[in-house]
Amino acid sequence: MITLAIQKTGRLNEHTTKLLSECGLFVSNGSTARLMTEASNFPMRILFLRDDDIPECVADALADLGIVGENVYHEKARPLKIVERLGFAKCRLSIAVPKDFSYEKLTDLNGLSIATSYPNILKRFLNENNLKADIHEISGSVEIAPGIGLASAIFDIVSTGSTLLTNGLKEVVTVLKSEAVLVAAENLSPEKTDLLEQLLLRIRAVQAAHTRKYILLNAPDSAIAKICAILQGMKSPTIMPLAEPGWSSLHSVIEEHQFWERISALKAAGAQGILVIPIEKMIM
Repeated sequence: MITLAIQKTGRLNEHTTKLLSECGLFVSNGSTARLMTEASNFPMRILFLRDDDIPECVADALADLGIVGENVYHEKARPLKIVERLGFAKCRLSIAVPKDFSYEKLTDLNGLSIATSYPNILKRFLNENNLKADIHEISGSVEIAPGIGLASAIFDIVSTGSTLLTNGLKEVVTVLKSEAVLVAAENLSPEKTDLLEQLLLRIRAVQAAHTRKYILLNAPDSAIAKICAILQGMKSPTIMPLAEPGWSSLHSVIEEHQFWERISALKAAGAQGILVIPIEKMIM
């Protein structure tokens, strides 16, 4: 059995439990007071923890794997490895200053007092750029620090920037772009490594499906070569003849970010009756 530590409550928990469900893992969280459960159809134990505790839990061998924000992973700096980027819970860690602060370059940060919940990441950034600043570590509501005179700038998580605007701040430096990551202990046993590979197969199948669409279309046989060139990406489209002579049906998979560009090109090449279908899982 392998043990996975995830956030107990919050946005990261919601994304994580959705991912596990999409991977076909039946996990019951039950009561919010519950700290541990097991998947009913996969040899996995789930621990529900505070996100700040997850890196320590994995590093101390209380869990084998953890799903945590990359910001927390870098802040804790424990001897763990990132085995997969999960693509959700995206944000950035940035330095923000009051709107009326005149900022042009990094050296303008010299001598400032900066409030943050991520002192280690901030300290490394300042050292790497030969900057001197006073760091005030606080555990929450970092954005109010300049307004109450606690600090002259902040270093905090930014998602949309609306909280900064509400508190009269502007973002000036992005230090780290973060997303949820799957981390693992350095030395998993062969049995647990095999279970990790099985889990990664499921996760990657779900991720591949999220970024692709299944497409079906009809086209005259004379346009097949041109349409196949447009649908490049997979090995080749599936081509099946229609009952009407001289026409075929083509099936393929396209990247979602190329969707509208490809659709326009397909129509121009002679495709008709184009159907686009979501993909539930995709094993590469």
